[in-house]
Amino acid sequence: MKSAGKIDLRDQRLKAIMNWSEKNNDVRVVLLTSSLVNPLAPVDEFSDIDIEIIFEDNAEYILDNCWTHFFGNPIAMVEEDETCFDHKHAMKMVLYDDYGKVDFKLYSKPNFIKEVNRSELDKDWDIGYKILIDKEGLTQGMKQPTYQVSIIKKPGEAKFRQVLNDFWWDTTYVAKCLVRDEIFFAKFMSENNIRTDYLIPLIEWYIASQHNWDITTNKYGRLFKKHLTATMWKKVEQTFSGGSIADNWNALFAMADLVGEIGNELSKMLDYEYPAKLETDIRKYLNDLKAKCLL
Repeated sequence: MKSAGKIDLRDQRLKAIMNWSEKNNDVRVVLLTSSLVNPLAPVDEFSDIDIEIIFEDNAEYILDNCWTHFFGNPIAMVEEDETCFDHKHAMKMVLYDDYGKVDFKLYSKPNFIKEVNRSELDKDWDIGYKILIDKEGLTQGMKQPTYQVSIIKKPGEAKFRQVLNDFWWDTTYVAKCLVRDEIFFAKFMSENNIRTDYLIPLIEWYIASQHNWDITTNKYGRLFKKHLTATMWKKVEQTFSGGSIADNWNALFAMADLVGEIGNELSKMLDYEYPAKLETDIRKYLNDLKAKCLL
């Protein structure tokens, strides 16, 4: 019942946004985008409303946020002007006191028309959109979404080898930090660089290779657990570390083992060469530094 209640509140808020927009002569178009209109995206009680409002002139609504109070009582807000988005639109991301969240994208009419007339559909629209209001037919030229933006693409061999090369290279920074007892930099390298830039893409490719390259795992591995075996997921869990130096050594080697395993499997599936000598040499380096750390 609690989940249904939150969904009802989201629906009520969306209706309030539409009613306000219908009555507001400054508003020309309203679009619903992202997960709520993407058939490939999971939706639950925590899913946000992603709404795009196209104004005759959006300047007043960018400068003033009082209008966001028509849809509830905001308790937190992030505001970004058009300079953050190549002067295409502004954003107001609002968290309300019932814990509902709305991401408002604010377009001016001229900028919206310019985006609609581009040869390719904007990736944020290609994920999915639904026209809620169009007072003068401004959306008639919008291309239909393909929902393919989030589908995992097969890597070329150069990209595949680069990710593996960079992974093994950056593990050396983590090892040095652990020897030096520099936990902050070790965490930065392992979580910001290694996990985000190398481990996540490799796991994405591993999953996609088993689904004919026609699958999405959403942003930053949100759906990894759903698509991995229990055994493989356990190996992924072991790559997350605690606060101690020993924990971080264990996680580093868990990452190395995981990348070695899925990297080799992918190499066979894709018919790409795996950098076996690089892995052997870097593993020796990591083991030697770990031994030094334990002296």
